Amino acid sequence: MAAPCRRMASRSLLQFLSCFSRTAVGNVGFRQFSSTSVCRATLMTRSVTERARSPWTLMAAVCLQRFPVISADCTPIEQQFRQMMHQMELEKSLLSDHELRLLEDAERMSRKQADDYDSDEDGDLGDQEIVLAQDLEDSWEQKLKNFQPTPRVTADADKDLTSLERCLADSLFLLAEQQVDGAKLWLLPQTRWQDGETLRQTAERALPAAGLKATFLGNAPCGVYKYKLPKAARTESTVGTKVFFFKAVLSDSGPPAAPNAPLLWAKKSELQRYLKPAYMMTVDRFILGL
Repeated sequence: MAAPCRRMASRSLLQFLSCFSRTAVGNVGFRQFSSTSVCRATLMTRSVTERARSPWTLMAAVCLQRFPVISADCTPIEQQFRQMMHQMELEKSLLSDHELRLLEDAERMSRKQADDYDSDEDGDLGDQEIVLAQDLEDSWEQKLKNFQPTPRVTADADKDLTSLERCLADSLFLLAEQQVDGAKLWLLPQTRWQDGETLRQTAERALPAAGLKATFLGNAPCGVYKYKLPKAARTESTVGTKVFFFKAVLSDSGPPAAPNAPLLWAKKSELQRYLKPAYMMTVDRFILGL
C-alpha cells in the first residue's frame, strides 16, 4: 500500500501541471462543442428570419362543405339488394301483434257465422263494440293517402346556385368571386395572411360575412396551391402566392344570401365549370363528394 503513495509523492510539480493542462484541453473540446451548438442556433434563427422575408405572399382559403340533407337515390343494384333483404326478413320473421290480432278477429268472425254460435263463449265482449284490426288498417291507409311528402327534387331551388336548398342529396361546396391580379375569378373563399395570426385564423377570417357558421376540421392545412406572378409583375419582394386550404363543415346556414351575392354552392361535378384547370387539379385532391 505504501508503494503507490510513494510514487505519487515523488512526482514533480511539472508533471502535475502537465496533467492539469491535458484536462484543460479536454474542457476546451467541450467548450468547442457548445460553441458549435450556439452557431447552429444562430443559423436556425437566421433561416427563420429569411423565411419571414420570403418573396411568396401567404394566403389561407376555406373549403366549406354542406353535407347531404337527405339520403341519395338508390342505384339499381342497391334496389335489388334491398328487395332481397326484405324478402329474407319476411320469410324468417315471426307474426307481429297486429297480425296475431288479425287471425283472432278472423277466427271470431267465423265462429259468429256458424250455426251453433254461442255468444257466451266471447265472455264480456259480446255486448261491446269491437274495433277490428282490419278497421285500423283501413284508417291507416286513409291517413297514408292524405299524407303528402315533401318533394326530394325542387327544380326552382336546384337552378338557384346561391341557395342552400338545392341538391339536398349531394354535398355542396362554397365558391366566392374574388379579385385576383385585376381579374375576377371563382375560388374557394380566401384572404391574405396577416402578421401575428395562424393560418387557421386567416382561414376563419376568409369566411364570407353572410351569417355562415362553420366547424373547422383541424389546425393543419389539407392542401396548398402555388402560382407565380407574370415576369413583368414580379419584384424582389414578391414572386408569387401560396394558398393553404383548410377544411370546414357548415354548422349553421343563417339567413339566405342575396340573389346577386358573389357566392354560389356547387357540387363536386360542377366545380370544373368555375375553377381554373390548375386550381381544380389541386382542389380535387382533398375534396370528397360524399
